[in-house]
Amino acid sequence: MSLQGRVVLVTGASSGIGALTAKLLAERGAIPILTARSSDKLAELSASIRSEHAVFAMDVQREEQVSEVVAEVHRRYGRIDVLLNNAGYGEFVPFAEATMAHFQDMMDVNYMGVVRCSKAVLPFMLEAGQGHIVNVASIAGKLGTAKSSGYSATKHAVIGLTGALRQELRKSGILVSAVNPGPIDTPFFHRADPDGSYARNIGWFMMRPEKVARAIVSVIERRKPEVDLPWLAAAGIRINRLFPRWTDALMGKMLDKK
Repeated sequence: MSLQGRVVLVTGASSGIGALTAKLLAERGAIPILTARSSDKLAELSASIRSEHAVFAMDVQREEQVSEVVAEVHRRYGRIDVLLNNAGYGEFVPFAEATMAHFQDMMDVNYMGVVRCSKAVLPFMLEAGQGHIVNVASIAGKLGTAKSSGYSATKHAVIGLTGALRQELRKSGILVSAVNPGPIDTPFFHRADPDGSYARNIGWFMMRPEKVARAIVSVIERRKPEVDLPWLAAAGIRINRLFPRWTDALMGKMLDKK
């Protein structure tokens, strides 16, 4: 699918993968709609994009605000071709030490944020008889590791929602996709891994954010239902599904790097 003139609403666009993907979309001729909580960071990103785009301050935790922004984007452009649900964060904490707020807050952003945005966009896509919802989940949603119980649970929920919604909408002209990356060298780890120990331990395995941004754009252009990356993590997931007890024993120490 050509991206020329396509209206793509991006959540969590102020930094990291969201910002890079928005720039790449603009370079491919799309009209990125940049949304995030930080107006200052959005303004910086906006200044670096020379082609047509729009900027809206939007918190995915605020249902009314999400509905208002989506309605305004549709009013201005007459359609929303793609929703890229990218907003989210992680915190790595042992389960026994994690507070209830740790689980609730992360689920409210990472999972319920996807639900709120998708619910707001879906009526317009159904009316148009076309559209694409792309959810940025994580390899962590398929392969849980120590100290990531809260984060893995949110991404597992996103992957489950994606698959169910894809089946529900399969005759509507609307595709629902998941992009499941492994560790990425972005500001995500400033919060998830404050002392930097995890990032140092897996530095050899971390992906460049540009690679993930290109993968997301490819999913949109080629209308792929799902992609796991990098290939090593994708292979590990497949092996784990076939031989869970064997891989748990073998990979336990390998994956416990937090």
